Amino acid sequence: MSSFNDFITLFQDVWKQGLFGIDVSELIVGLIIILFFYVLRSFFARFIIGRLYKIVKKTKTDIDDAVIQVIEGPLKFLPVVIGFFIATSYIELKPDLLSFIEKINRTLITIFIFWLLHQLVVPFSFIIKKFEDKLTTALVDWTLKGLKILVIILGLVAILELWGIKVGPIIAGLGLFGVAVALGAQDLFKNLISGIMILMERRFSIGDVIKVSGEAEGMVEQIGFRSTLIRQFDSNLVMIPNFKFAEQSVTNFTRRKFRRIRWLIGLEYKTTVKQMKNIRNKIKEYIDNDNEFANDGTDFFKTSYVSIDSFSDSSIDMLVQCFTKYSDWDKHIEVKEKLAIKIKEIVENEKAGFAFPSQSIYIENFPIDKPEIFKPPLDKK
Repeated sequence: MSSFNDFITLFQDVWKQGLFGIDVSELIVGLIIILFFYVLRSFFARFIIGRLYKIVKKTKTDIDDAVIQVIEGPLKFLPVVIGFFIATSYIELKPDLLSFIEKINRTLITIFIFWLLHQLVVPFSFIIKKFEDKLTTALVDWTLKGLKILVIILGLVAILELWGIKVGPIIAGLGLFGVAVALGAQDLFKNLISGIMILMERRFSIGDVIKVSGEAEGMVEQIGFRSTLIRQFDSNLVMIPNFKFAEQSVTNFTRRKFRRIRWLIGLEYKTTVKQMKNIRNKIKEYIDNDNEFANDGTDFFKTSYVSIDSFSDSSIDMLVQCFTKYSDWDKHIEVKEKLAIKIKEIVENEKAGFAFPSQSIYIENFPIDKPEIFKPPLDKK
């Protein structure tokens, strides 16, 4: 019987000592508290978000709606933080272990705060995007990504400081390491700086159709830190390092005001002077009176030209040059087709014709009155 009593005494002593000198009963209660708050987190987040949704529905701005959407994750994490704090407050801890648990609590609260700040960058983007006209879409995206990265770095620094890890020596060591990396990654930094200059100078934006001399021609899909993606007209995707844009000429077709039509119309040499003048005047009149052409004559790009240009081997060439008001390709092609049909009608109505490459052979002093010349030679065998 005494042995059984000794076992009970030993069991009670072990139960009280538990883990790290903590009573097992307190550990179990603490775990139950943490599990309770973990299960409660979804209901807590839905309750808070539901109440907030009712409030923001009364406003007309989109920023508050975006705030409610992005804070759901941190709100679900908050009950876990509170539950862990309550559980550790309930348990009687030794002084050395109490200091460790306090650091964990501070770490969880720091994670919650910086996670919330990281998520709030998204609604903050509504304010930044108002400056897209002055900056660029790509630069705005870079700014938002940079803010998110900055929040993460600051959060890591704050957590390291809590645990007594000095960040200053680490940064100094990273600085020396960065110098070594920079020497071996010159192309990377060159591309990064070129990418920043592209965005600052607004040479082109996402969606612009550009031509990079000797590289590619197509639509800009993405401007990255290291390279730019261009979708060519054959649907192939070309990745061009950003430093190429500093070394090669870039033509931005999207930013042109008008699209040009420039034709050399070849008329037959038998076309009379009167016919040529009539054709020229009617084409000029059609272009000047059509509102789809930029033709008010205020500058070079708003002036049409129709005149005899040159005498070619097989034709009299008439220059037709004008600018359509549309930068859109589809509308430009439509106007261009109308002009081509109209020119064809004008030439036909004037009883003239379009020339094509040809050669004329003139035979002089040939004795056509002696047919025997064309007879084949007799076979003398």
